[in-house]
Amino acid sequence: MLILGHMDGIYDSRRALGAFLRARRGRVAPERVGVAGGGRRRVRGLRREELAQLAGISVDYYVRLEQGRATAPSTEVLDALSRALGLDAAERRHLDTLAAGRPDPVPRQRIGPGLRRALDAMDGLPVFVTNHRLDVVAWNRLGAALMGGLDVPGRRDPNNARFVLLDPAARDLHPDWEDRAAEAVGQLRVAAGRHPDDPELTGLITELAERSAEFRRIWDSGEVTMCAAGRKRLRHPVVGLLELDFETLHVPAGPGESGLVLHVFSAAEGSPEAAALQKLLA
Repeated sequence: MLILGHMDGIYDSRRALGAFLRARRGRVAPERVGVAGGGRRRVRGLRREELAQLAGISVDYYVRLEQGRATAPSTEVLDALSRALGLDAAERRHLDTLAAGRPDPVPRQRIGPGLRRALDAMDGLPVFVTNHRLDVVAWNRLGAALMGGLDVPGRRDPNNARFVLLDPAARDLHPDWEDRAAEAVGQLRVAAGRHPDDPELTGLITELAERSAEFRRIWDSGEVTMCAAGRKRLRHPVVGLLELDFETLHVPAGPGESGLVLHVFSAAEGSPEAAALQKLLA
């Protein structure tokens, strides 16, 4: 049961909770939580004893949590740590996953005929589908055109994380490349917490850690991201810069199957972006 903790090695998954807590407390400015930050501090962010005090738990117990020597912390302890660290909803869910220590089985992947028909029926919107490893496993014609030629063999890596972090073309496609890189790494961290027994996922993370300094930096920050909704900018070689709304729709998984995610882009009717999408579809 192996996953990456910090980039200085590969750890047993029991160490992942401690690695995440260390990264998150390193992010908290002492002054923000009422802790005096003056003087020469040997650590970035909060010290262990400061976080333990803020959370109302003993320093010894917190140290054992970080070192993987304490297991199954209570909901009350997790609530207190979450408040002290200022975790958002995605980070709190990830903390719960790591603390539970019960990984999900490695899912199988199935693109059923119903999902394939749904993609084809959404021909006016760019859509693509990813699994938990960020492999792009299905798309419609407009989705392929928007995301760098998914339907052209060899044009781009079918794994979104590998594409974003290792392919220079990703920086042209994504004007906000830093945000997209952090998003990809954060999603892989969530997946690693849920599926530490997935050898393909572990291999992908190891490869990215070896080949990308940006991956190592973001991973060590403890970045956590879950699919959401909002707006993204993309730069297409034919229609130029686009600012599109996006939604992520989760496809329920059957027993032992992979829960897939649909990424759906759209533009307001009558907008320049809507006209650009129609031009791509022509």
